[in-house]
Amino acid sequence: MPRIRSILSLLLVAVAIFCVSCGGPKASVPTTYSPEKIEQLQVLIEPIDEAKENLDILKGFIADQNWIDTRTYIHGPLGGLRQEMSSLTRSLLPKDQKEATNLSKALFSDFERLDAAAKERNSAAAQREYREAVNHLQSFLDLLPKS
Repeated sequence: MPRIRSILSLLLVAVAIFCVSCGGPKASVPTTYSPEKIEQLQVLIEPIDEAKENLDILKGFIADQNWIDTRTYIHGPLGGLRQEMSSLTRSLLPKDQKEATNLSKALFSDFERLDAAAKERNSAAAQREYREAVNHLQSFLDLLPKS
């Protein structure tokens, strides 16, 4: 009889654990940005805004056909932009993450082609890729919630 009680109590514990683990409320994904979340995002947006403002420096290098400084600026001051944009993208709502990721990838493809154009000393291609990069960065910033 004691053996049956111990088996029965183990069975009841297993059933209780199963019932508790299957039940309960599911976590819901937020559909809008809370004021606190927007405040947190503003901190992540600042370096990206700063990089956008500093793109005029890159435009000047391209206009002067200063290819060494063009390539150095892409890899130097703009080199950390990928990490900052990835961090910001992960902090966005799931509905915005895919588009932010696509815009980020497009921006860095533009930078890669701009770097190649600077290496080849191709002014027309460099200017075209610069304009595309500015457009993709602005589209990325437009996607973000405003304070």
